[in-house]
Amino acid sequence: MPGALDGIRILDCTEIIAGPVSAMLLSDMGAEVIKVEPPRGEPYRFMAGPISPTESHGYLGLNRGKKSLPLDLSKPKAREVIYRLVPSIDVAIVNFRPDVPYKLGIDYETLSAINPRLVYLENTAYGRKGPDSARPGYDIIIQGLSGLMAGNGKIQNGLPQTINPALADAATAIAMAWGACAGLFARERTGKGQKIETSLLATALHLQTISLLQVEQLDREPREQLLEDISVLRWGGRPFTEVFARHEEARPRPPGNIYYRAFQTKDSVITVACLSDSLRRKMAGALGLHDILFEPGYDATSEQAITFGADLIAKAEALFLERTTEEWIAHLDKAGVPCGPVLFIEELVEHPQALANDYVVEVEHSKLGPVKMFGPVLHMSETPLKAQSASPPLGEHTDEILRSLGYSDAGIAAMREQGVTR
Repeated sequence: MPGALDGIRILDCTEIIAGPVSAMLLSDMGAEVIKVEPPRGEPYRFMAGPISPTESHGYLGLNRGKKSLPLDLSKPKAREVIYRLVPSIDVAIVNFRPDVPYKLGIDYETLSAINPRLVYLENTAYGRKGPDSARPGYDIIIQGLSGLMAGNGKIQNGLPQTINPALADAATAIAMAWGACAGLFARERTGKGQKIETSLLATALHLQTISLLQVEQLDREPREQLLEDISVLRWGGRPFTEVFARHEEARPRPPGNIYYRAFQTKDSVITVACLSDSLRRKMAGALGLHDILFEPGYDATSEQAITFGADLIAKAEALFLERTTEEWIAHLDKAGVPCGPVLFIEELVEHPQALANDYVVEVEHSKLGPVKMFGPVLHMSETPLKAQSASPPLGEHTDEILRSLGYSDAGIAAMREQGVTR
């Protein structure tokens, strides 16, 4: 059965992570994706573990199901190719600083004038407006700016650590694919294309919905005091650990948290997740522990609660060391307590749960042979998703695409000699 986007053609003018992954998600839905990149190849071909002259582990993992068309868009002849392509394109995706599409001739105004039905998806780091709009930005920078990095709570050698893998990039890729599908749906109703904008910053803020929320009459005064204290500490040159400690004071956590965390077991690590009183009672019962949390009049701020909570954590941590993770999972499953093991990503390649749901699939690379990687993130009963193919070697589809646009073999050879393509 064809995918939901069968017959849709995507022009993928993106690099690194967010843009390429969004186009890959659309490919899984059956769209034809033409990846345009410089003749030397986009930067991620040579990052995160090169395994061939023009492909890395990083590139393989982010660009499956595409056709490769290298073009030097600084050359008029290359832009001519784009303009021949655009009438047949349904969605164009770009992810550069706001001024770059104009310099390359692939801005919304230019392309939509050629094809008014075009859905044009643009991702930037900060958004098109504001004082930072023209600045370059990558995942680590946005994690730092947006509060994701500090909120992560991981400090090493006195410095906050990034969330790995690139969380803002990955979430933005999903948002971009979502936006493209919405744009196509709207076009079916109106017959008109449109410009859709996303940014890494917008996605990073979205990921922190609860932390960002401020109820003005309740939160404004303590927030202003917190910001004033943080400013004083920064101006005083205090280390990040002190600033972070002040921030943590403003977000007190209930004492005695044994219900939503990781525990060391006899052989590895287990996580538990009890987000309701009924689940917390089940876990306390499964561990044979009494918790004053369930007693009438419990006050989380009282000295009794703080002292009791510390003792409760110590008891729970000691208990988990008595059994293996497998034994604890069997015991907690029986008690109805949500839990699971802590694994490394390499262990998921052959994990029975991942394999049963096709979350790990195998594709055939034209140069490298079988490649195992993550599968489509959706299952659709009538329009199934599929990993269409492995990532393309650089320029693998140059002749195929250019011939389809009416270029002769001699013309293609001349374009190669002029450095327009490869």
